Formats: sequence, C-alpha cells, structure tokens
Amino acid sequence: MKAVAGRTCRFTVITDSLLRIEEDMSGQFENRPTQTVVNRDFASPKVQVLRDNNQHEIEIETDSFHLYYDGGRLNSESLYIDLKKGHATYGNRWYFGADNDSHRQNLGGTIRTLDKIDGATDLGKGIMSKDGYSYLDDSKSFIYQTKTDSFTKRESETVDGYLFCYGRDYQKSLSDFYQLTGPTPLLPRYALGNWWSRFYQYTQTSYQELMERFAQKDVPINVCVLDMDWHKFDIPQKYGSGWTGYSWNKELFPEPEKLLKWLHENGEKVTLNVHPAAGIRAFEDNYQKACATMGMDPKKGEPISFDLENPKFRKAYFEDIHHQLEHQGVDFWWIDWQQGLAKSENKMDPLWLLNHYHYQDNNRRTNGNGLILSRYAGPGSHRYPLGFSGDTVISWKSLNFQPQFTITAANIGYTWWSHDIGGHMHGSFDGELATRWLQLGVFSPINRLHSSNNLFSGKEPWNYRLDYEKSQEKFLRLRTKLVPYLDSANYQTHVAGIPIVKPLYYDFPKNDNAYAIKNEYFFGAQMLVSPITQPHDKTTQMSHATTWLPEGKWIDYFTHLPYNGATVIKNYRDIDKMPVFVKKGAIIVTNPDSMANINDLPEKLEVEIFSGANGKFELFEHQGKKIARTKFTWDDQEQKLSIVVEDPEHIVPEKRTIQKVIYKDNPEQIFSEMRFRIQRAKIEFDLKQKLYDSFTAKNYNYSQFINLLNTLDDDNLRSSLSEVAFIRESF
Repeated sequence: MKAVAGRTCRFTVITDSLLRIEEDMSGQFENRPTQTVVNRDFASPKVQVLRDNNQHEIEIETDSFHLYYDGGRLNSESLYIDLKKGHATYGNRWYFGADNDSHRQNLGGTIRTLDKIDGATDLGKGIMSKDGYSYLDDSKSFIYQTKTDSFTKRESETVDGYLFCYGRDYQKSLSDFYQLTGPTPLLPRYALGNWWSRFYQYTQTSYQELMERFAQKDVPINVCVLDMDWHKFDIPQKYGSGWTGYSWNKELFPEPEKLLKWLHENGEKVTLNVHPAAGIRAFEDNYQKACATMGMDPKKGEPISFDLENPKFRKAYFEDIHHQLEHQGVDFWWIDWQQGLAKSENKMDPLWLLNHYHYQDNNRRTNGNGLILSRYAGPGSHRYPLGFSGDTVISWKSLNFQPQFTITAANIGYTWWSHDIGGHMHGSFDGELATRWLQLGVFSPINRLHSSNNLFSGKEPWNYRLDYEKSQEKFLRLRTKLVPYLDSANYQTHVAGIPIVKPLYYDFPKNDNAYAIKNEYFFGAQMLVSPITQPHDKTTQMSHATTWLPEGKWIDYFTHLPYNGATVIKNYRDIDKMPVFVKKGAIIVTNPDSMANINDLPEKLEVEIFSGANGKFELFEHQGKKIARTKFTWDDQEQKLSIVVEDPEHIVPEKRTIQKVIYKDNPEQIFSEMRFRIQRAKIEFDLKQKLYDSFTAKNYNYSQFINLLNTLDDDNLRSSLSEVAFIRESF
C-alpha cells in the first residue's frame, strides 16, 4: 500500500482499485484495525503522485482511478475521482459526499433481519455496482484493541471510507474485500447437513421420539436446534420476563445430559437458543458462580446486568454460564438478540459483541471448528458465521424474495445465511409452499427447517399429503448426499472468497440477463439453480421458474435432459423436481449413504459424470484444519475418469471406494417427458392426442409444432410444451 497525507486528510492506495480516504482535523490518522477492517497492507500498487499540479494540492493516479484533491475540508468540490473502469451512462466521476448512485446501479448488500417481513424489502448497498465503483463508509466503526480483545469508540469525529473501483470485476472486488476485512472461516462439516429447528415445548421423550421417527424413515437430521423452551420460562414475577434463561427446564428435560449424549451418539450436533438481554438472574443454576466472578453478593439476589464490554461480565457469561452447559454437551449457540442497537453512540452494538465473542470462544473450544447462529451486525460480520435471517412470514411472497436476498448478500461478503426454511409465522397450511421452500433450502448455504409453536405449523414431512412428503424426504436425503460437493464450496469460500451462492453477474457482468433474473444463481462450482417460488398453474398442474441459461450445453440435474444455452426459458417441473442445471462435462461428487455421520469423511463416494464434454472437479475435504484434495478429470472421448489424491494429513479413509455414474444423452427420453406433461394437463382428450401425435410424427418439424402450440389459449400449457420441444432440439 502507499499512503499520501495532507494536513488533515490521508489517502491510502491499498490496491490499484481500492482507495482509503481519511479526514481528521487533528491530523492524527488511524492505523489500528476496526471492527470491520483488519488488514490494509496486502498489495503493492503502482501509483503516481503529484503535488501542487494544475491547481490541485494532491493528485493520485493508478490504472483504475485518478484522484484530485484541492485542499481544505473534504466535500464534493475539494475531492473528486475519475474512474477508469467505470460504466456509468452519464459520466464516471465520483464526488466525495455526494449521492453517487442516483441511478440506483448499486447491486445491493444485506440487512440485519427479515423479522416479520412478508416479501421483498430494501437490501441497502454492497460493494458491487453496475457503474463499476462504490464507497464503504467505516467512519462509525469502533477501533479493535488487539491486545485486550476489545473495542473502543474513535477519539474524534473522522472520515474513514474505502472506494472500490474494480469496474465489473465483481469477484476480484469481493476477494480484495475479504483481504481487507478478513476471510470467511471454514465451516464445520456438520453445518452443511439438515437442521431441525422449532419454537415448541418438546419434552425429552418427545424430542427423542421425533429424532427416532426421522431415522426410521431414513431422513437425515444433522443439527438439532432447541429453541427457548429448553430453559426455565415460568419464573417468579420479581425477576421479570422468562425470555432470557440459562437453566434447564427440568419439567420438560429431566435428564438433559442424557439427551445430549444420545443425540451425539446418533451423529447429531446440538445448539440452544439464548436471548441474553436480561443478563444473569438469581434463579439461574449457576448464579452463585457468576456472582463470585463478578465480586457480587449472591444473597442480595441482584441481577448481573448484560454488558459484554465489561471483561468481568464476559468471564462470568462464558465460563460460569455457557461453558457449564457446553460441558453437558451443547455444541454451539443460537444467539437471538432482538433488542436493536446500542443505547448511545458511545457504546458498541451488542449484537456485534455477541457475535464476536461467542464465535471466538466457540472457535477456541472446538479447535478451529467455530460456529454460531446469529443476526447480521454489519460489514465484517462474515467472520462470525452463521447468519440467522429472522422470523419470516409463511407466504409465497417470502419464498419468492429469499433467493434474491441470499444471492445479493454476497455483494457485502455475507455468504452463509441460514433462513427459517418453510417460514416461521402466520400464513396458512400449504404443502406445495412447504415443499418448494424445502427444495430451496437444500440448494441454499444452510438448510434449517423451522416453525413456530403453533400446534399445526410443524415442518415434519409426514404432516403433508403423500406426494409432498415423498418429495421432501427425497430432497432432505439429497442434501446430505451433496455434503462432499458442499464442503468443497465451503473451502473455496474460505480460501478464494468465492461465494457458495454466487450471482450470475459475477461471471457474466456484461449480459443484461444476469441482472434481470433476480432468483437464479450458481451453487458451488458446477451447478446453476433456478428455484421455483410460485404455486402450480391449474392447466399444466406444474410450477415454473424463468431461467437464463448462459452460452453452452446444459443438462438438467434431475431429468438428465439437455438444454442449449444462450436462452431465457420457462422451466416447468412437478413437485418432485426443481430446475437445477450442470454443463456437459460436469462432475458432481456425492456420498451415496445419506444417513452416514457427516462429521466423518465418507468411506464411499459416488461421482456423477454428465457426459458430452471433458470436465474436471476438485474435491476438498477437511477434518478440523486438516485438508485433503482429490482431483477428478474426465476425458469424454476416452470415457475415462482420472483421480489424483493429495492427502498429506492422511484424513481420507484408507479403504475408500469411488463409484462413477455416467449420464449420457437419451433422445428417446424426450417422448416420455412430452407424454407425461400432456397426460397431466387439464385439457380435452382430443387435444391431448392431437398434440402428442404431432410431436411423435415421423415428419415432425420443430417450427410447425411451435406454430401448433401458438394456437393454444393457455400460456402455461404453451410454454410447458414449448420447453419440451426446445429440449428435443438440444439433443
């Protein structure tokens, strides 16, 4: 990096495309890390600096920008920057303090919570913009004191911001953002499986019976989330609300250690929900221990106020309260902070402190396998995964917004959202909605089913009619089968800054379709997902998603039917499938045993190969900090799969077997697909026969068939059958 200082301002060129802008009237500039920024010296930019040139006090030029500073306080007249990689329609000059996004080209970021939101909401700003530049304001960030692991307010009012001017090289912008703010940690493998969560008064017996029923149905559950009813709630009125609690409700869980041990023996991890705002009160089991740490007299029964800025409280909070429960078998914590920001500007956001200290504590105690579940607290929060997006409303509107919400969060580096899959509150019973939401969950960063304490809102698959139940079970099994693929994406997020859910415009920044279709995304290195977020139509009895397929030869992951790229198409699917595509030559590595303990590396792997082109895939597996890499290379002409294993820590099972499954084009399959769609369509039998006969005729002609479809009145029927005709042309 290169710093250029004036009397009251300093400009630091961090990379050719990343500039720090500071102003402090005392001339004392900040070199310490902040809550958001942890590293500013990671590149050697090429910089030209001019002073007192052409009436400008300072000029700074790189390959990406040319800065002009004319002296005095920073404002839109004294500081402006020409962007060499800008894409704005009406000029590419950035002015300090002005609205530089008046045409709303910023691609959005993320927000603290979706609590009680039904449908779409504004997502703020991220570091990506179609204009090619954006500004991240760090002026309000607290300073991080490395030696004391604490945060302090800045001593004076300052300007401290970062101008990203990477053009539309979005992935490079994100990678450098991670260099600036710290990498996303590597998640423990178990987090990639299925989570069961519900705000409900389970008993120890009923919870064990529930997990046994999932196992009997061969439906894998890998993380058990006990909401707030695990602790005492009905407390004496003098203590206030029972919302905060740290002592087991022995009426519901008489032997909690026994339950936790049983869950661990069955390969399941456990997290408990905590609402910490009320502090530690006299009815808690470990209140006396906490008082001793705080130097308080337990006989007085005074509450220990919640204050994570107090080192004594932090010690009591973790060692006397949380660690005691962890000794019983709790693996990590769901931090359900609902009280908003700090009460004054002199205090740190409590949510940030909770995320920081909880993650650090859990990471130390699990030898680098740290995890929490908590709300987003601002830029830099990606260092403390996972994100809990809040109590969403059960509706198609909520489902329809959730993919876009997840995708857009990558633009501020926040890649590990955990949603209430199926929705949390209100709404009405809808098996189709629940199934489509679960399908999205399987192709989301985290798949955590959740519901409220309403007796009828549970997300157990057997609550729904048989076709919904079977589809949900199928997709829950698929999630754990995909863990090898997901863990590879987990590793790439950690080391390369590539989001597991990646916007299409990262790879296709010049194509308008990549921006226009809000719910479509890349999922890991090989998959393109276009989730269905609307109910079926009455004629086809199928649901659809509108998908843009980029240039290339694509294959439907579920049906194995081919699709030519460079097109926008409506994909119709029954309840058992959803639009997920891979390119010819794709390699998807799975674990065929969906019920295996995903904490262990699998003894067997199944390699799904989509023939038609050469392909390659790197499988990354980890146990703690130990990494193994397996390179798969497919030679399509020779129909040969080459495998090279790099396992310096010897974590791969010695007797591992690898089975390959090769999917090839089968043109005859298209006729069964057309018959299936016509069969279930609610139209006259004579019309069904006419359509099928035309499609199967020896003298079939694509244009003539499309002309026939254009005579149909129903748009969905026309689009569904047009899709099949398009597939036929793709063979």
